[in-house]
Amino acid sequence: MHGLPTFLPTTKPTFATLFAVAFCFTCSLTSEFVKAEQTSPAHSAARTNVAIENAKATNEQYSNSYYAHTTIEGLSVPDDAISFLTLGDWGRNGHFYQKHVAKWLDIASYQLDAEFIATTGDNFYDNGIASIDDPYWLSSYENIYHQPHLFIDWYPVLGNHDYRGNWQAQIDYSTKSRRWEMPARYYSKTLKLDDGSSALLLFIDTSPLNPDYADETKYQKAYSQGASEQLAWINTMLAKEQYTWKVVIGHHPLYSSGKRYGKTEAIKDVLEPIFHNHGVNLYIAGHEHDLQHNQLPGDDLVHVVSGGGSEVRPVGNYDFTQFAKSTGGFVSVSVTAKNIFLNYIDHNGKTIYTHTMNKASKASSTTTIQDQ
Repeated sequence: MHGLPTFLPTTKPTFATLFAVAFCFTCSLTSEFVKAEQTSPAHSAARTNVAIENAKATNEQYSNSYYAHTTIEGLSVPDDAISFLTLGDWGRNGHFYQKHVAKWLDIASYQLDAEFIATTGDNFYDNGIASIDDPYWLSSYENIYHQPHLFIDWYPVLGNHDYRGNWQAQIDYSTKSRRWEMPARYYSKTLKLDDGSSALLLFIDTSPLNPDYADETKYQKAYSQGASEQLAWINTMLAKEQYTWKVVIGHHPLYSSGKRYGKTEAIKDVLEPIFHNHGVNLYIAGHEHDLQHNQLPGDDLVHVVSGGGSEVRPVGNYDFTQFAKSTGGFVSVSVTAKNIFLNYIDHNGKTIYTHTMNKASKASSTTTIQDQ
């Protein structure tokens, strides 16, 4: 215990001095009481129990038992399939459905043994990021997608919101992060399939290709990148005949059953003729905050919208709408030499829609799972 100050007999203590003495005495008593309380058997036992429970939670959260009991029902594909997950319109600091979607993205990655995650753009809202050291990298990406089976390669594309910030920083982040793999604004990847054949994946940058942005001030940086060089590259890559499947991943949909229904003509007129001319099988986009499967009658080209990474918006039903739901979630893609299996998974971990593409007969099958 602290000693009390000593005064000379001839000194008359002031009010300030007396207050200081009283305050010091009170602090001493409080300190001794806290020490006694913290070293009491009951307090020590309580602290130990809390520590044990915290340790259990940390160690068991992603244990084998967790993955055995936390599953997405109905999510099953052939063992020889190469699977990847598609996630769009997601970077919102954990708001809306982002954390829920991240949980089930991890589960799907585990169940499907996913090779990678492809984003369909709008990786950071509302105005992109400032640099490779922007705090959004932590609050919207690293601290949200931290589960064990999300530490696989991520192959992103840029969305219009990404162009409101420093889009080059998203490319440069590839040198800082092991899992963020974005070598350029547009690039390709090849999948080796079970029979020795291959599938071509093109990751494209649709904002500079979108004529709707020609006169929009906030997207001048995007549109100023130009379209001719990228379009020449897209044509060259898709003209190669050795691929069993041709899949393109971009941000802007060519058809929409959501907010932008009837407002996609400009980008559709640019890309749809190219896709048809080169036999593209599947186009995966985002931009709309929901999950969709759009396909024109008699057309083999499947249009997927995977934009349910966080916020959601209403959808409608039109002549090309095969499926559309206003929900958080993502779409898994599993590829074999004969089939592409699409599984739509919502933010509650339910498989809400499936579609199978058949290469040999060009037939397909679809299942919509009704809400429980």
